[in-house]
Amino acid sequence: MCGRFSFSKPEKQLLLNRFGLTEIKIDLKPRYNIAPSQKVPVIFNTASDILSDAQWGLIPSWAKDDKVGYKMINARAETVAEKPAYRTPFKSKRCLIIADSFYEWNKKGGPKTPYRFMMKNEDFFSFAGIYDEWNGITTCSIITTEPNDLMKNIHIRMPVILKKEDEKKWLSVKPDDAKELLKPYPSGEMKMYEISELINKPENDTIDVIKEFKREKNKGLGEFS
Repeated sequence: MCGRFSFSKPEKQLLLNRFGLTEIKIDLKPRYNIAPSQKVPVIFNTASDILSDAQWGLIPSWAKDDKVGYKMINARAETVAEKPAYRTPFKSKRCLIIADSFYEWNKKGGPKTPYRFMMKNEDFFSFAGIYDEWNGITTCSIITTEPNDLMKNIHIRMPVILKKEDEKKWLSVKPDDAKELLKPYPSGEMKMYEISELINKPENDTIDVIKEFKREKNKGLGEFS
């Protein structure tokens, strides 16, 4: 799954150039600990040259209340085209959710250990996303898939990260062609490192969250590097 990510270096010109944008409609401030129900940076298929935002946690247009959004932060690549809550957005409401890293916890063999995952060049990237409208609120979900070699010893799922050349395709191609893009990102282009438990609380939204943290073996203690 994907339950936290970052947008830690939101430099305007880099974003304009990287995604071919003509307009940015959000406040560009560093965000180190983005959590479900918060606003996230998004490029919609209906306005592919504008960076906007949406609430993380998809609420279907037909939902009776907003509580379902907490259960729909992720959609599985294998079933996104069939599940009632996701199939219509998958057909016509696709988006890019912009990030520069995401976090996952290793729950094997003791206390949960958090890790940060990112591109080797530390560039921006985009998650494959879908969105919907509910009572005037735009909400979204990140699609997940099987883990790549970098992720597989940490978690059984990972977010779908689109290759740069596939981003425009994701926003515009037919559903059958879009499904072909939902695959694990090449692990050779990514890196990871341990971080501290600061990530566990969404209110901790500081640069310390993304600092590498080295633990002493078998003690769970450590220090920032």
